[in-house]
Amino acid sequence: MAPWVRTRLRAATGAACALALLVAFTACLAAAFPRSVDRYEDAGLRSAVAEAPAEQTTVQFYAQQSTTELPPDEWESALRQATLREQYARVLAAVEQPLVVDRAQSSYGVRTTEPLEALDRWLPRPSGLPAQVSLVAQNGLADHAQLRQGRLPRTTGSVTSRSRSVEAAVTTETAERLRIKVGSVIHVPGVLREPLAVRVTGIVTPREPQGAYWSTQPLLRTPSLMRKLDAIPPANTYWLGALLLPPDAAPALLRTQGDPERYWQLAPSATSLNARDLPGLSSSLAALVSGPGLLAVRQATDPAADANTGLDTVLRSHQRLRDGIAPLVSVAAFGTGTVAAVVLLMAGGLAADRRRTELALLRARGGSLRGVTGRLLAETAVVAVPAGAAGLVVALLAVPTTRYAHAVIAAAAVTLLACAALPVSAAARHAVVRVHGAREDLTSVRPSRRRTVAEVTLVVLALGAVVALRRRGTDGSGPSDPGISGGSEA
Repeated sequence: MAPWVRTRLRAATGAACALALLVAFTACLAAAFPRSVDRYEDAGLRSAVAEAPAEQTTVQFYAQQSTTELPPDEWESALRQATLREQYARVLAAVEQPLVVDRAQSSYGVRTTEPLEALDRWLPRPSGLPAQVSLVAQNGLADHAQLRQGRLPRTTGSVTSRSRSVEAAVTTETAERLRIKVGSVIHVPGVLREPLAVRVTGIVTPREPQGAYWSTQPLLRTPSLMRKLDAIPPANTYWLGALLLPPDAAPALLRTQGDPERYWQLAPSATSLNARDLPGLSSSLAALVSGPGLLAVRQATDPAADANTGLDTVLRSHQRLRDGIAPLVSVAAFGTGTVAAVVLLMAGGLAADRRRTELALLRARGGSLRGVTGRLLAETAVVAVPAGAAGLVVALLAVPTTRYAHAVIAAAAVTLLACAALPVSAAARHAVVRVHGAREDLTSVRPSRRRTVAEVTLVVLALGAVVALRRRGTDGSGPSDPGISGGSEA
C-alpha cells in the first residue's frame, strides 16, 4: 500500500496540498472555538468579580469582644499580631478549591466597630459636631502604602490596655480633609481610664487604592462626611476618618468606647477564577461561610466568629447571564459545525467524482471494495492527519486556556471526517461494478425518492425549529435545546 500512496501523492501533489490546507484550517477553527468560548466566559467571570466592590466580594470573618470574663492579659494576648497571624494561617487553610485567595490583598487585624468622638476642637466641624475616628490596627501597611511624610507608626515596648498613647498614620485624603499633620495628637475617650492619645507620625498614599486591602473598608483610605439622624439640620454633619495603628498596638483599643473586634478578610483571586468551575465555586463558598469551613474558622479563631460576603450574589448574577447567552452560543456551535462538515463532505465527494473513471477501472479489473477504500483511506490519512495535528497545535498556541479535551476532540473529529469523506463517497458510488458508463441525460439526474424524503424531512425540521424559537425565544429561560439548534441549521 505504501507504493500506491507515494505514487498518488506524486501524481496529485496539488490536490494533496489543497486537502492539507483545508483540513488544517478547519481543524484549527474547530479546536479554537471551544477554547475561545472558555476564554470569553472566564474573562466575563473575572471581570464581574474584579468590577464588583471589594467590600462585596471579600469574604470577611469577624469576632467581637466576648462577654466572657477573662483576665486582661488573655484579652491583650488575643489581639496581638502573633496570635492573629497564626489564626489567619488557619483561616486560609479552611478555604477549599476551586476558590483561590489573593493573599497579597487579604488582611487581618483589629478595629473599633463604634466610631470614637475626638476630643480635640482643632479638627474640622462642618456643622459644629465633633469629628469621629475609627481606630484600625491592620497588618501589612508598609507593603500597601507609600510614605509621603514622616514615618510609619511603631510600638515602643509592650502596648497594653492601660497604655496612654499610641502612634498612627493617616492617608493623604484623611489628612487633607481632617487637617491632620505629622505630629498631630488626637484624643479619644477611654473606659475607666484617661483618654487615649493617638500621635500621627506619618502620612501615606495607598499603592493600590482600589485593591481589596484598602477597598474592603473604604474608610481606611477615604474619610466620609456623615449625617447624624437624630440631629436637626444643618447641625447634623460630621467627619469620620480612620487612624491606622501598628498591629501590635491593638491591645490599646480594649479600654475604649469603640467595642473592638478581630477580623480576617479573604480577597478572592479574580485571575484564578474559571467559568466552568462556577458550581464548584458556589459550593466551596457556601461551605466556607455557612458550613464546615465556618466551623473550622471558629475552631481556629473564636467560637462566636461569624462570616459575611456578597461574592455569592456576584456568582449567581454571572451564572444567570451565562445561561441567557448559552442558546445563542449553541446555535453558533451547531452552525459552525454544520458548515465545516458540509465543506469536508463536498471536498470528498468532488474528489471521488473526479476519480470516478480510475476507481471504476480498478473495480472492473477485480479490485475489492475493501481494498479500494482502504487505499483511499491511507492516501487521505497521510495528508489529513498531519494537517489536523498542525491545525490543533496552532489553535492551542493561539488561544491559551487551561482546558484541552474539547479542542482535541474537535480537531480529531475534523480529521476523521476528512479521512473518511473520500473513501465513503467512493464506496457508495462503486459498491456495484458497472459494465457501462452511467447515462448523462436528464433521466440519470432525476431526484430519487430517498432524496425527496430527505429534503422534506429537513424542511419540516427547519419549520419546527423556527416555530419553537418564536415561541420560546433566546432569553435562556431554560436549558439549551440541541434540537432547536440543529433544526435552525437545517
